Amino acid sequence: MMNVSGMLATLPPMSRDPQPPTFRIALGLIQREDRFLVARRPEGSHLAGAWELPGGKVRPGESLKTALRREVSEETGIQFRDAILLHTDEHAYPERTVRLHFFLCRDPEGNGSGLEGQETRWVTLDELVRLEMPEGNRRFLEILREQHV
Repeated sequence: MMNVSGMLATLPPMSRDPQPPTFRIALGLIQREDRFLVARRPEGSHLAGAWELPGGKVRPGESLKTALRREVSEETGIQFRDAILLHTDEHAYPERTVRLHFFLCRDPEGNGSGLEGQETRWVTLDELVRLEMPEGNRRFLEILREQHV
């Protein structure tokens, strides 16, 4: 017969501080000639007012590319032929951790207007790296600038 109380005594104590949730995020680098599409995060959202690449949270059971297509289409109306994973990074904010998957969206079609009421802009690479963006995006932008995509 198993001694449950003895087993419980050997387990490490449970942390009183719950771990912040981790979200998988698919983001699209959408390039048209020498410009990239960015959107401003809406009021009331996490990091409201910051600029970001189009994309969003991956739903449970959803592939990264499916989430990317859904989010980019919902936010901007843009459709694209294919997406190539360029970089993956993880960033911990105090209230959440994000696992960011950055894709190059190939052959984008559509004008990139903010379909959810957010402001959008087509910016040069120099403008892109100077925008106020979430901290989790910084390493990718540094790599992008170094590589001159």
